[in-house]
Amino acid sequence: MCGIVGVLGNHEAAPILVEALKRLEYRGYDSAGIATVSNGKLDRRRAVGKLVNLSDLLVHEPLAGKSGIGHTRWATHGAPSVTNAHPHKAGPVAVVHNGIIENFRELRTDLAAKGYPAATETDTETVALLCQSYMDAGKAPEDAAMATIDGLEGAFALCFLFDGEDDLLVAARKGSPLAIGHGKGEMFVGSDAIALAQMTDQITYLDEGDRAILTRNGVDIFDATGAQVQRPRRTIAMDAARIEKAGHKHFMAKEIAEQPTVISEALAYYLNADETGITLPDPGLDFSAFDRIVMVACGTAYYACFTAKYWFEQVARIPVEIDVASEFRYREPPVSARTLAIFVSQSGETADTLAALRYMSDKADTIVSVVNVAESSIARESDIALPILAGVEVGVASTKAFSCQLTVLALLALEAAHQRGEIDGDTLSKRLTELRSLPGLLTRALDLDETLNIISNTLSEAKDILFLGRGMMYPLALEGALKLKEISYIHAEGYASGELKHGPIALIDSHTPVIVFAPHDALFDKTVSNMQEVMARGGKVLLVSDRKGLEVASEGVWQTVQMPEVPDLFAPLLYAIPAQLIAYHTAVAKGTDVDQPRNLAKSVTVE
Repeated sequence: MCGIVGVLGNHEAAPILVEALKRLEYRGYDSAGIATVSNGKLDRRRAVGKLVNLSDLLVHEPLAGKSGIGHTRWATHGAPSVTNAHPHKAGPVAVVHNGIIENFRELRTDLAAKGYPAATETDTETVALLCQSYMDAGKAPEDAAMATIDGLEGAFALCFLFDGEDDLLVAARKGSPLAIGHGKGEMFVGSDAIALAQMTDQITYLDEGDRAILTRNGVDIFDATGAQVQRPRRTIAMDAARIEKAGHKHFMAKEIAEQPTVISEALAYYLNADETGITLPDPGLDFSAFDRIVMVACGTAYYACFTAKYWFEQVARIPVEIDVASEFRYREPPVSARTLAIFVSQSGETADTLAALRYMSDKADTIVSVVNVAESSIARESDIALPILAGVEVGVASTKAFSCQLTVLALLALEAAHQRGEIDGDTLSKRLTELRSLPGLLTRALDLDETLNIISNTLSEAKDILFLGRGMMYPLALEGALKLKEISYIHAEGYASGELKHGPIALIDSHTPVIVFAPHDALFDKTVSNMQEVMARGGKVLLVSDRKGLEVASEGVWQTVQMPEVPDLFAPLLYAIPAQLIAYHTAVAKGTDVDQPRNLAKSVTVE
């Protein structure tokens, strides 16, 4: 969740740290802080709320020094407050932390008995106190940090800064990502490469269990056994790390608008030269080796898996089990030897999904990841990683990453169907032609922006909203409800249309809008019957359908939105646009923070 950054620089660290934290604010914005060493003295500044509050504080209380650490917080232990904000300081050491220290209560008790009482509600303060205790016992700063790390249980990325040491940072990674940046006579630490993109394009990713000792001359890395190791240095693409709104009011609006482009780029990456076949990255996949697929993800990525379940089962005729990552490994499900496991994560660092992957690593035949960050932990620990190529997504509510996940999963399902003989080459080519038409259809759907804006002004007055869909529109109904509640804070639920009469219909009244996604497909008539049940009880229906559907079923509905006609198989990709725009415009009408909704963070790196 939280974002951390460290700098050993040749220029004043405070503005560099704040700029890096701006690029990490998607990870948390409950509070922010920095610490620096100037003339041998360790000092810090912290503020509650968004990063701008810290920036304001630094204008009035500047912090000098060319060495420093910074943090933007998503609160776990302890409410958002200045006291609980990072960096945490104990005597001669300051620490920033992403993750959870699971044994902090035991450590806190032991430390208090030794004369190191806690002053905050956080688990992170315990790290600083433990390090202070080792330094008071005579250990050098780097040795004290290493001993501290040895005593911690849980998931963490850590960076230590020390009083009197303006050329030393100690960093560690266990369960949470951490990158080292290499400059000219400078070194950097960041939760991801995005944070470091303005300082350097030379990045080394720490492996699980690694510790690093940084000076301006370079970095020494040690693995979990204490052995010194070399990790590869990579050059990151600077364009991929750019974060700008490009004239849009919010990042979410920009990212919704980018979907035709990024889907086109994803298709170009996976289609062969004549665009009649699919090429997967090495080592490729042999779908004849599998008799079952297990798909695991969280949040929006889970709904992408839910949609793909229909594709794999209907087109490739292979059974699929889907599960939310936070439950999967605790069920301890039996896994057959001929299982393909697919893990989907935008960040590639989702803690629950990574834990589920590790559970499956010695059980499934093959591990596949569908990720947006090629160097992420989930990608590196997979047998084959499939990039979705969405580019940097800043808005906490996922939009273009969802569409790119769907695109890659659709291609994978088609490849599976072709390999298994369920479709021939001509049918595959036809389906790929249909997929290539989608960016143009999405562009037309984006033209509905003003229509959906007007409708959303009314939706913003509701306290509860229901979403309905059948078949592949059912996962989209779930995703539409999730998007709406994430950023507008309106209670919303998605249901399979046929389940309405089994309970949810009790919620229907004239004050509860019901949004129905219903392209004119094989299930359309059944969906319309469920919609009529809503209207018979005074419900307000917003029907999102195509021309044929509206000609048949628009009588008596509250509002209609006419979508372009789309091949049934790929309707979820198109209908994601109105789902996202409804959520966006409703949130704007309510005046909520669209890009950084309360209590949420973009990268969920704690269980």
